Amino acid sequence: MTRKRIVILGSTGSIGINTLKVIERFPQQFQVVGLTACNNYRLLEQQIHRFAPSHVAVAKQGMDYLRRHVNGRKTKISDVSADIEEIASLTSADMVVIAMQGSAALKPFLSAVRAGKTVAPANKEALVVAGNILMKEAERHKARIIPIDSEQSAIFQCLEGQDRRRLKRICLTASGGALLNVPESRFDQLAVHEILRHPRWKMGKRITVDSATLMNKGFEVIEAQHLFRCRVEDIEVVIHPEAIIHSMVEFQDGSIIAQMGITDMRLPIQYALTYPERWKSGLKGIDFFKLKRLSFEKPDLEKFPSLALAIYAARNGGTLPSVLNAADETAVDAFLGGNIPFTGIYKVVEKVARKHTIVRSPSLKDVLEADQWAREEARGFIYH
Repeated sequence: MTRKRIVILGSTGSIGINTLKVIERFPQQFQVVGLTACNNYRLLEQQIHRFAPSHVAVAKQGMDYLRRHVNGRKTKISDVSADIEEIASLTSADMVVIAMQGSAALKPFLSAVRAGKTVAPANKEALVVAGNILMKEAERHKARIIPIDSEQSAIFQCLEGQDRRRLKRICLTASGGALLNVPESRFDQLAVHEILRHPRWKMGKRITVDSATLMNKGFEVIEAQHLFRCRVEDIEVVIHPEAIIHSMVEFQDGSIIAQMGITDMRLPIQYALTYPERWKSGLKGIDFFKLKRLSFEKPDLEKFPSLALAIYAARNGGTLPSVLNAADETAVDAFLGGNIPFTGIYKVVEKVARKHTIVRSPSLKDVLEADQWAREEARGFIYH
């Protein structure tokens, strides 16, 4: 059996680490050919020794260290800022897992689809910023996109083998984040570490804050719109605190198909890697007799206005989602750094979004310029 050759962009983050755990479980089926990281070069060193990739990329401060500690004849060490697109399009790779954070994933994502790879994105920002461009390029170059993000993976699985023309709506579930049951009046009194305490998932700081504001769910609406070629009006956000149902789809006849599972990212990662097959994961399944309840409620858009703003951006499209993402990333960084209160995140993003003049059918250049403009505007609102 020929091993599937994998590149992981962002191998030292949570998704990257879990991807390597899945690969480690099936050493005869998968081969790691490329890894990238930013600053965590010591963990990257361990991954290189364990998986022996032919190519790695890391920030410049880690390159000298790795060249002293890794066999350079077996592993080519590159600068991640300059060479990540090259690694994303390696001829030796079959699949590219995009586990890196932020809009920085856009260019390597684009390189991977233009090289005709199977792309497994856990990163949602690239599709938020330039979903139309990425999907058109994927179609043009016959690249397959199999999402890893748990909700998008659930929708992908529910739609598999179905007639998309018979789809009535997508029910995109959300746990509600850390502040679901916290009064809005207390939002600015909470410490950063309390907001970073997600009730169900262990994630990076930005995505955890975005889960608390529900902006992350808004980004997933935009992402789903592109991945599944549907209208924003056909996507409904459903608060489901137990996070057992990862998303659902309803068809025109009223039938609903739901994808359920434990809250462990190794499940959607393994499905993407083994698609269309399903292999034993070694993980415990759901014990239905221990489930007390499965509950659902509508999102409170007054309490969480970021979700409403993201849905507005999804409806209007063009360069607005790029602006939304860039302003949000800047504002969340400012919050984490103690420069604005929690409720200031929405205020900054909303001001930037209102000020933006939308380019309706943007080129990649337009999208990137909108991104930079939004960051500068957001910093202006924060620091002046």
